[in-house]
Amino acid sequence: MACLTSAIEPLRAANEISGTETFRWHVLGETGAPVTSSAGVVFAPDRVMADTTDLDHIFLTSSPAGTFANDAKATAFLQRHLREGHSIGAFSGGIFPLARTGLMKGHPVSVHWCYDAAFSAEFPDSTPVKTVICEGDQRLTVAGAAAVFDLMLSLIEKALGAEIMTEVACWFQHPFVRTGEVSQKTPSLTTATTTDTMPKQVTKAIQMFAEHIEDPVQIRDVAAAVNMSTRSLERSFRRATGESPLKYYRLLRLKQARQLVLYSSDTITEIAYSVGYSSTSPMLNHYKEVYGVSPQDDRKNHNSFRVTDGSCLPSV
Repeated sequence: MACLTSAIEPLRAANEISGTETFRWHVLGETGAPVTSSAGVVFAPDRVMADTTDLDHIFLTSSPAGTFANDAKATAFLQRHLREGHSIGAFSGGIFPLARTGLMKGHPVSVHWCYDAAFSAEFPDSTPVKTVICEGDQRLTVAGAAAVFDLMLSLIEKALGAEIMTEVACWFQHPFVRTGEVSQKTPSLTTATTTDTMPKQVTKAIQMFAEHIEDPVQIRDVAAAVNMSTRSLERSFRRATGESPLKYYRLLRLKQARQLVLYSSDTITEIAYSVGYSSTSPMLNHYKEVYGVSPQDDRKNHNSFRVTDGSCLPSV
């Protein structure tokens, strides 16, 4: 819902400020049936997807589990849209149903950090990028709601100029306009900060941990790679995160495991191996210790909580 409103509201404001109808938008559905958002708010589609022919951009927004009722028909519709010279894309979890059409093969995509492990597991040949927006060859993918707002500001600037764009940003107290090249911010696992604000060597160590989830590295090797002794890295980590490098590394692997538990169909055994455990039992123990629930129950609870898997397509 945040992605949908972040797409529509800046365009509405731009029309109002400029006194023009430069932008028009429609909420599409695969059928005319209402679509329930993850927040439980129901949207009635303006149009049925297959009957739509006059749009410049089509963006999918859904949960990662979102699917089309008729994959072949939906894919044909999106292919036709591309042949007509228009663009397709996705906001946040909408990248999953879009990638399942096969139309993103060979194209880089922006994937929200909370979905990146599940996305890479389902689409191992994909090319995810860490930027908030990825644009190229009639494809536009956006990591999250704030980045959707940034994308709309970019479209407003191209159509109506920087002055109107700035006024729209100020209407919504949007503090600054990010370009698509800005990297996604990721939260620290143990403190109320982001990883890029930590000491440089700690940030580099965390990056190295993230690159070695399936094939864990030794802490002493990480310390050597960032030009520190093991003891110095230990002290720096505790000052920056409140945890030892080993504990932080384990939390990072468990965070990825939880992504796969919630957003993939991999078995628990497959997940354990994919995050560097040689057997399932230790991961089960660590998972329950951190999240207070077993992976199996966590997946069951998540699936029962989810309001809908339906997809909604805001288009401009």
